[in-house]
Amino acid sequence: MMGDMASEESRTITSQQIRTPEAPATTGPATRAWMTRLLMVGIVLTALNLRPAITSLGALLEEVRDGLGMSGSVAGLLTSVPPLCFAVFGVTAPRLARRFGPAAVVCVGMAAIGAGLLVRPYTHSTAGFLAASALTLMGIAVSNVLMPVIVKRWFPDRVGSMTGLYSMALALGTAAAAAVTVPMTEALGGSWQSGLAIWSILAVVAILPWIPFVRQRGAGPAEEAAAPQQHARVQPPALRITRSRTAWALAVYFGLQATGAYITMGWMAQIFRDAGVPASTAGLLLAVTMVMGVPLAFVIPRLATRLPHQGPIVVALGVCGLVGYGGLYLAPAAGSWAWAVLLGISNCSFPLALTMVGMRARTSAGVAQLSGFAQSTGYLLSIPGPLLVGVLYQHSGGWSLPIALMTALLIPQMLVGVLAGRNRTVEDEAAA
Repeated sequence: MMGDMASEESRTITSQQIRTPEAPATTGPATRAWMTRLLMVGIVLTALNLRPAITSLGALLEEVRDGLGMSGSVAGLLTSVPPLCFAVFGVTAPRLARRFGPAAVVCVGMAAIGAGLLVRPYTHSTAGFLAASALTLMGIAVSNVLMPVIVKRWFPDRVGSMTGLYSMALALGTAAAAAVTVPMTEALGGSWQSGLAIWSILAVVAILPWIPFVRQRGAGPAEEAAAPQQHARVQPPALRITRSRTAWALAVYFGLQATGAYITMGWMAQIFRDAGVPASTAGLLLAVTMVMGVPLAFVIPRLATRLPHQGPIVVALGVCGLVGYGGLYLAPAAGSWAWAVLLGISNCSFPLALTMVGMRARTSAGVAQLSGFAQSTGYLLSIPGPLLVGVLYQHSGGWSLPIALMTALLIPQMLVGVLAGRNRTVEDEAAA
C-alpha cells in the first residue's frame, strides 16, 4: 500500500510541476500547502463522523428502548431510518453542492450531525428521538455523497491514497463508537443519554476545518486548469441505465449488502447481549465486526480489479456470512469472537460493490450514472430489512427467525453478485 501511495505522490508532484506555469497564482505555495493540509484534516474528521451515530445507538439500543418505552417494531423502524435518509437526502447533495459549494454543504452537514446527536437523547419521546436521528442522518447523507466529490476535486492525482485514508477513518469511527460507547456511558454515571450525546463533540470539532472553504463554490485548482479542455470535448449521450441487467444486478447486490450491514450495526450487539454476553463485551464484538473493514477495504478492491470475474469474491464473502449467522444461531455466546470476525469479513461486500461499479462502465459519465442508480436504488431496497428483523424479534420472542431471515438474504445476494461480477459494461447494455 505504501508503495502505491508513494507512486501516486510522485505522479502528483510531476503533474503539479507541469501545471504550475499555466494555473493562476491566486495564492502562495505556503498558503496552498496549509490549505491542503487543513482540507485533509477536514476529510479525516468528517469520515470519523459518518457512522458513530448508528453504531453508538446499536451498543445502547436496549437502554434506549427501556428509557423511551420503545417496542421491538419501533426499534426496527429506528434501525431502518439510516438507509431511508441516505436514499432521500443523498439525492439532494449534488444540487446543494452546485448552489452552495461542496465544502459549505459538508460544513452544514457536520453541524446537523452535532445538533442531532446532542438533542436526540433528551427529547424524552420516541417521535422526538426519531426526528433528531433524521436530522443527524441528513447531515451524514449529504456528507457521505460529497466526500468522493471533494477528493476528486481537490486531490485529482491522489484519489487512491485519499480514498484509502477516508475509508480507513470511516471504518475506525464506526468501530470506535461500537467499542467505547458502553465504557464511556459507565464512566459518565451510567446515563445512556450522556453516552449518546458525547459523540456530538466529535462532530463540532469536524466543523472547524471546513470554515475557510465555505465560500469556495467553484471547481478545485486542478479542475480550473483543465476546464478549457473539458469543455472542448463532446459529451457522451446519457445511458438508459434501467435497460442494463448489470446495473440492476449491482443495485440489488448493493441493497442486500446494505441490508446486512445495517442489521448488523443495529442489532448484533443486542443479539450477543440477549445470549448472556456482557454489554461492554457485546460492544467490543460489534467493534471487531466493523474494524474488519479497515484492512480488507484495501485488499478486496485490488484483488477484484485483477480478476476478469468478481463472482468468486462474492461467493467467498457470502460463505463467511453464512457460517457467521449459523454460529449466531447455534452458539452465539460460545463462539462469539469467531462469528464477529466472519460477519465482519462478510460485510466487506461494500468496498467490493463500489469496485464493481467502477469496473462495469467504460467512461466516467457511465460510472457516475451507474453509481447513482445502484446506490439510490440499493438504499431504498435495504430499508425494510432492519424493520422486519425488529418485528420478527418482537413477535417471536427470540432471535431464531431474525437470524434465519439474515441467512436467507445472503443467497440472493450471492446470486446477483455473481451476475454483477461478469466482465461486461453498462454501455453495451444501456446505450440510448
